[in-house]
Amino acid sequence: MIDRTRMPLLGFGLMRLPQKDGKINTEEVKEMVDSYMKAGFNYFDTAYVYHDGESEKIVKEVLTSRYERSSFYLATKMPGWMLNEKEDLDRIFNEQLERTGAGYFDFYLLHSVEEGLRINNYNKFDAFSWALEKKKEGKIKHFGFSFHGSSDLLVDVLDKHKEIEFVQIQLNYTDWNNQLVQSGKLYEILTERNIPIIVMEPVKGGTLANLPKEAEKILKDENENASSASWALRFVASLDGVMTILSGMSSKEQMEDNINTMKNFKPLSEREKEAIKKVVKILQDKELIGCTSCRYCTAGCPKGISIPDIFRAVNMARLYERDNRPRLFYVSLTSRSSAKASECIECRQCEDACPQHLNITDLLKEAVDKFENQKQA
Repeated sequence: MIDRTRMPLLGFGLMRLPQKDGKINTEEVKEMVDSYMKAGFNYFDTAYVYHDGESEKIVKEVLTSRYERSSFYLATKMPGWMLNEKEDLDRIFNEQLERTGAGYFDFYLLHSVEEGLRINNYNKFDAFSWALEKKKEGKIKHFGFSFHGSSDLLVDVLDKHKEIEFVQIQLNYTDWNNQLVQSGKLYEILTERNIPIIVMEPVKGGTLANLPKEAEKILKDENENASSASWALRFVASLDGVMTILSGMSSKEQMEDNINTMKNFKPLSEREKEAIKKVVKILQDKELIGCTSCRYCTAGCPKGISIPDIFRAVNMARLYERDNRPRLFYVSLTSRSSAKASECIECRQCEDACPQHLNITDLLKEAVDKFENQKQA
């Protein structure tokens, strides 16, 4: 059983680490780890596929080789979509142990449980029983899964697997009533069963840290010194049943802001909750693409389309219809590091990989219309 009293409220997600010359900036990550640990927080979350496998490797450089193993919690995940036979479970797991130098994992997750290939593979290769064997061996301390499926699937999995000790879900104030993400429903199911919740995407891939001006003004009018990201974190942290909140921090500045928010955490007041409701309405009226920049879609793209960055340009264009900067960003992006949206062959592998269940091929056509078919303003 997880001792919730010892769990830190802020977790360090190692999915969006700072870069330098196209590689993870190891020295900056070390400084971030040190600041985080010094502040009294100690939960680190990585995965086999983050940073194309480099995230797990960096754990050895910045954490396990520098800190006593008992001084921190480490979580990683089994990628169900990469399983072709039962032996792959042990192969990948052993590689993760070698990459991280961890010896064992405090929290181990089946990655992105959802309808289709992933849950089918976890069932086909009996991954739940396999994880229990790893617990008996002492190589896993606590077992759970991250979830991107429907509320019906969540109930089904929990009913069949009483061994689950925690669940990681996407939860933020814009996805609470989102019919695809279903954050509110998932939260209610887990709290009713008293299952500890680990939250991912509290700032929705940075979207809630960079609000439209009219939305940002609402929050600044309430507290001019608080960042938009701090409001998103406090919204989640104010909910009962939330054990740890992951933040994919990409800079020392983000780390400092998040530490200040969570070390001095204050639940939202009723007035502040009303302010967030106003922000949600503005965001819903804008109808922005709900991309969190997880980049699961890009790994298998046969044309090398940088889908999250293109969607960022589309969102900028939706927000600022007469501004030519989104187009200039798109032109720069597609001239140096990404294929054009028009090069999509509609294989839809990206849609199978997308945790947000976005209609990516249709949205890429919007990018074509906005940036390739229009003359420069």
